Amino acid sequence: MAGQRMDGGEAGDSPRRDPAQGERRGSVQAERDVNGRYRWSLKAPNGRIVAVSGSVHEDAVQAWQAFEELRGAVPGFVVRITHVRDGIGWVWMVPAPRGALAARSHRAYERYATCQNAYRRFVALLETPGAVQVPLSADEF
Repeated sequence: MAGQRMDGGEAGDSPRRDPAQGERRGSVQAERDVNGRYRWSLKAPNGRIVAVSGSVHEDAVQAWQAFEELRGAVPGFVVRITHVRDGIGWVWMVPAPRGALAARSHRAYERYATCQNAYRRFVALLETPGAVQVPLSADEF
């Protein structure tokens, strides 16, 4: 997938550092899918993808709006951890209203407890002020 970071960088760039704090931050990217639609992905400060959007969006702005809605809904999250259909592992999912999927883990985890911890890290990243570098306007896409 070709992508562009929602903080203005390119998809392959390393995570941005906050010059005021001198530390790395996570980032959000809008990536174009093979069908031409967009998904957001959330990267941790270490550069690993933590979560991806559960649904596709017509453009990068809609993907960004969906991510912002997700950040605002953190206190009401209900997580579903389930075994993958084919293969070995566990994945976490955050359902959206009306049965859609708001977010999901980027990969399957071998152990249930590891999957739980990955979900907790995802929530902590969303809840921590300044932990995710976000664009200031739609022009930065």
